[in-house]
Amino acid sequence: MPQPRSRIVAQATPMETCERVGVRIGGSEEIMYAKPRLPDPVRTAAVRALVIVAVTLVQLMIAVLCSLAAVWLAFPMVISTVASTVVATWAVLDVWVTRQVWRQRHGVLSEPSSAARARARVRTRRESES
Repeated sequence: MPQPRSRIVAQATPMETCERVGVRIGGSEEIMYAKPRLPDPVRTAAVRALVIVAVTLVQLMIAVLCSLAAVWLAFPMVISTVASTVVATWAVLDVWVTRQVWRQRHGVLSEPSSAARARARVRTRRESES
């Protein structure tokens, strides 16, 4: 009978974008990296935008069907759909702005690549020779 797998999830720091997951199989432990996750504020804004866009699309379908059936509800639904479209656009822009702000505050610390270091060394050498 196969042995059950136990999952151990390590706490991620704000700078990490991947979760480190240790899976114990038999006696050894393998380290796997899960897919990168969105930061919490960005994920919250994205879920909010998704719900608002979904509600707007439902309102649009109701407005179209009411218009085709010539029901009195058509005009109020069209007006509310226009308002919801403005709100949905605002929500999607909020996701973009929240993502940019998060990147600026908690962004990846970049280090020069080896090619950049080599160019800098050559430039420094040339400047010190002249």
